[in-house]
This record gives sequence, structure tokens and C-alpha cells, in this order.
Amino acid sequence: MRIAVFGANGPTGRHLTDQALAAGHEVVAVTRRPGSLAERRGLTVAVADATDEEAVTAALDGTDAVLSALGARFSKDTITTYSAGAMAITGAMARHGVKRLLTVSSSIADPHWRPTGAHFFNLVLDPLVNRRFGRTLHEDMRRMETLIRRTDLDWTLVRPSGLFDHPTVTAYRTAESSADGVFTARPDLAASMLRELEERRYVRTAMGVITTVVKPNIAKLIWNEGVKKK
Repeated sequence: MRIAVFGANGPTGRHLTDQALAAGHEVVAVTRRPGSLAERRGLTVAVADATDEEAVTAALDGTDAVLSALGARFSKDTITTYSAGAMAITGAMARHGVKRLLTVSSSIADPHWRPTGAHFFNLVLDPLVNRRFGRTLHEDMRRMETLIRRTDLDWTLVRPSGLFDHPTVTAYRTAESSADGVFTARPDLAASMLRELEERRYVRTAMGVITTVVKPNIAKLIWNEGVKKK
């Protein structure tokens, strides 16, 4: 399968690209910074801003599916990365007749998500970090989800919990809408998306993804994900 990966040079996009190539897929890595991706067999680098529909349309020529791992940092200002990217990507997919879309969102987009037993997270971290410092980011994720839901694409909204780095794929879990857990390792997020691409268990709905066998340092996670990078 020929897959377009948006955010390919980001922390999740790199895992997606590596795992897709290892599985035998061809990958079109869509990025604004082509020099950050090494040449490899099966990899094509397409230089495009994900919000530029003309450039995105050119990048999607000949592809069979789109996996988006676009991300943004927390900001007090209005964020449009997710919704503007979704607008350009879905428009380009319609032009090419590409139907399958998997895009990274967040468990925060599910208003009923409250991880079982995670009292400190539910009462302190979630209100302070996600719903205060991350408010504008998650508002745009919800706009993205609304926009995608209105299309006739075969979409899956992929909702990880708190993202963190880990070297390998673990025995992750998935569930419809959101999964009952606080953390998601990036390799697990990538693996779940590629598996869903094949299995199609969550077409036109949301898929929660969580990691259960390892946990990150919470202070380091907040710094890396909310302040330093996304």
C-alpha cells in the first residue's frame, strides 16, 4: 500500500514512517523540512505545508491512504494546525478519490474520558495541564474532528492519552471512542494506526489507544509534550 504520512518528521510521524516501511508499505512522507528525513528504499519525501491544499493535492497523487500525525505546542493563542490541516487534507483526498484517513487526535476530545483510578490526573493534571494550558490546542482538535466527521471518507479519529517516548512497541490496548488509561507510547500509537489501516475495526468512529505495561515520568512528559515539543 502507498501511504501518505503527514507530520512525518515529528516524534510520532517518525515511528509511523519507520513501522510502515518495515511492514513493506511505500511511504510518502509529507513535511516542510525534507532534509530531516534520510533517503530509504520505499520512501518518497514530498515537501508541502499541510495547510496548503494545492501542495497537499500534489503530494497525495497515487496514494491509497493518509495517516496524519500533525501536532502543535501548547499556546495561549488560537491554534489552527489541526483544523486547517484537516481541511486541506480532506479536500485533496476528495480530489484524488482517496478514501482512507487516520488522524491523530486526543482522548481529551472525548468529553466522557476519565481514566479509572487516576485521581491525581483527573483532579489536578487534567484540569490544569490539558484543559487550561492546552485549552486552545484541544479546541482545535475538536474542530478537526467535527470537520472530518462531516466528510464521506472512511476516517478513523485516533485518540491517544498522554504521549511519551519509548523505544519499542508494547502490548497496547484500543477501544472505541477512548481507552481507559492515562498514557500512550508513540510506538504503540503508530502500531495501532497501521493495524487499524489493515483491520478496519474503527471506520467512521474514534479509536482510543493506551499503553499499560510502561509509564513515563509525569514531570518530564509535561515538559516535553506541552512545552518543548509535540
